[in-house]
Amino acid sequence: MKIIIHGGFFSESSTNNETKVAKQKALLRIVKASYEYLKTHSALETVVFAVSMLEDDALFNAGIGSQIQSDGKIRMSAALMNGETQKMSGVINIENVKNPIQVAEVLMKEDDRILGGSGATNYARQHGFEEFSTEIPQRRAEYEAKVKSLGLGTVGCVALDKDGKIAVATSTGGKGFELVGRISDSATVAGNYANQFCGVSLTGVGEDIVSNATATKIVTRVTDGFPLEEAFAKTFTELLPYDGFAGAIAIDNKGNIYHQDSHPSMVFASFDGENFEVFE
Repeated sequence: MKIIIHGGFFSESSTNNETKVAKQKALLRIVKASYEYLKTHSALETVVFAVSMLEDDALFNAGIGSQIQSDGKIRMSAALMNGETQKMSGVINIENVKNPIQVAEVLMKEDDRILGGSGATNYARQHGFEEFSTEIPQRRAEYEAKVKSLGLGTVGCVALDKDGKIAVATSTGGKGFELVGRISDSATVAGNYANQFCGVSLTGVGEDIVSNATATKIVTRVTDGFPLEEAFAKTFTELLPYDGFAGAIAIDNKGNIYHQDSHPSMVFASFDGENFEVFE
């Protein structure tokens, strides 16, 4: 069993040492709790559990603490993918929901598994998700001061369970001040993808990630026989022509864990039952 999580980039908002230490502690707490959960649950259930915890922590730009868009509203996106069945579900630009990833989980049973805008929000209400404001004072202050975010805030998780099954989940509060209607990478196969060989979750600038089809490329290359590290190296090289800004986490079906970012510094933590690793 293996698990790795990420919480976007350290440069996404406050970059002082106090925030850095707080994020390190939060990621270690969440990855440890999620590994314990993984012992008795599937990879699919565990990535939802882990990303829900990340959404509930205001340190990260997903769920509570999400960025505010140009019209003063918060719209969030999240996706879930089962590596065994290769089914993906997601919500795009959903509003006033505490845990978008949990709405994506419910959608997994539907034929129409990716919903956007009011359709996603209405679906959530119809399935028992109460109205909940994810705005925090810090984000409102940033919005009022017109401090434009770099758009680097996302959370994600990849898990390999005891049965060798892989799942991935990704959730984002957006880049802040974006045009209404913008689609992030998080609820697309460019930012969240898995099959029986590998699972990958991305963070960074969504437009760069989509242009490179990053998650899909890494998983496809591992499926075609590339070692995980080489699949990352080739795919990240393809970001260079336009200085693409991305960070990725992954686990393959051999239990290899890998992460890479094109710019400093993605915040992440992993645990394999014996060894913790956290960003420095």
